[in-house]
Amino acid sequence: MRLRTELSTDVLVMGAGLAGIMSAISAAEAGASVCIVSSRNICSGSSFYPGTWGLGLIGPESREDEEDLVRTILKIGEGMADPELVRTLAANISRRISGLKEMGVVLKEAENKGEKEFIPCFDHKGRDWHGIVKESAQVVLKKRLTDLGVKTLPFTEIIDWVKEEGKITGAVAVSEEKGVMFLSCKALIAASGGMGGLFEYRLNTSDVTGMGQYLALKAGAALTNLEFMQMMPGFIKPAYKTIYNEKVFCYSNFSDRVTGDSIFKDWSGEDLERCMEIRSSHGPFTSRLDSAPVDIRLFNSFLKDKAGVELTYQERIKKNQPEFVRTYFQWLLKEKHLTIDDPVMIGIFAHASNGGIRINSRGETGVAGLFACGEITGGMHGADRLGGLSTANGLVFGVIAGENAALWAKKQKRPALEEADSSQVIYEGASDLLKQVRRINFQCAMVVRWENELLKGLNALEEIQKAMGSGRPWQKKDRKQDLLRSCELKAAVTLSQCLLEAALVRRESRGSHYRADYPKQCSEFSRPLDIKWKKFFP
Repeated sequence: MRLRTELSTDVLVMGAGLAGIMSAISAAEAGASVCIVSSRNICSGSSFYPGTWGLGLIGPESREDEEDLVRTILKIGEGMADPELVRTLAANISRRISGLKEMGVVLKEAENKGEKEFIPCFDHKGRDWHGIVKESAQVVLKKRLTDLGVKTLPFTEIIDWVKEEGKITGAVAVSEEKGVMFLSCKALIAASGGMGGLFEYRLNTSDVTGMGQYLALKAGAALTNLEFMQMMPGFIKPAYKTIYNEKVFCYSNFSDRVTGDSIFKDWSGEDLERCMEIRSSHGPFTSRLDSAPVDIRLFNSFLKDKAGVELTYQERIKKNQPEFVRTYFQWLLKEKHLTIDDPVMIGIFAHASNGGIRINSRGETGVAGLFACGEITGGMHGADRLGGLSTANGLVFGVIAGENAALWAKKQKRPALEEADSSQVIYEGASDLLKQVRRINFQCAMVVRWENELLKGLNALEEIQKAMGSGRPWQKKDRKQDLLRSCELKAAVTLSQCLLEAALVRRESRGSHYRADYPKQCSEFSRPLDIKWKKFFP
């Protein structure tokens, strides 16, 4: 089916979280006409996730600290981070923090910066710590987009990209108001977030689906480090999908819902206390530290009982709370109406992606006209990621991608396309099949991974593909939601196959990737796994 052009722009941005917005601002400041598309509101995605008490942001304290930051990122990345991207990230954070302040975004500063709770996850020292006040960021960034004349298309989902003569030239999108339409561009920036949407339990909003990674893969880009997903505890009930503050691990009790017994009752007190102290220093799971058995026990308990593990707090945390902890409980009371005395059921959720589209230091993907930034990308993080650097990544590479996309667009002489082909397919029962895909990933690719479970998951995905069949051609009379879920399903199945295959190939444990059947790190896998369309390039 031929679609006439609804809109033409120099730079089209897919995703309206922090990375997408910064790239749109940067491209517009460079003189390009820009349109930013979001499946939800502008200022959405993981950057503005409502289930967390803050948006942490760290940077180096000095030039000397910048070098230490680079070394630390590479160390905890365990060979999976790209040194060039790491140096680009570290060298630009301070400038981007200053840029936010100049725009008027309110940043929360630590009053007691020396407290250990302000040391970022997996770090060995304090950094230049800030907390972005989300309400302020939303107001300031939206105004900046308006002042620059950036066109915004909220509640519009991009389901395909158009490629002409080897270059990205636009996207097919669906909106409730205008239906299926073609958006023409000279450059496209993918900034649609990570792959948390592939999992049944996820600490993401519903607009984080992995669609951008799938479209990049289909367009010819490489995906890297997909197996390194961050998994972390969150609330099952009440306040579902609220992130648990890891700083209080050492003050927490975790009990079986039915028996009331501690799930760690067979551990010696001294060993458990030591592991909990270590676990209090980082949010996501890692196989790299002695705290790994804590998450493994929590996940196995949750896998056995989806109602969750009962969390209560020890009396000693109720007095003389560190600033970071006090701020968390104040937020919990204000936003979730929970006190420190309220019992909570928790489980382990998929959270953030350390891997994604492979880019270079210019935000380029290797596909002409396609740039990427933020959590959708991989390479600047490794097997583990320092806390606060996901936000920094979005800021730094958002600006870089926007600048270079604008430069690329200026060099393109071709006129905007007036129309494009779109051949979309409807799969019957797509919503139910999508739920099955997410359940497969939860069972096979969360904290604990086994070869037999990964193979079982891949076989189950093949069965879903058979159930999908070839589908039937989309027609204008079809419901838009059926088309959207069908596109999301196709993307989810392909990305899930890539994720499970990457986890299967990496027969070792490294950072956030834990193979119970290969619990040690192996030098054979000392480089990232890159994936192209159905192929690995280790």
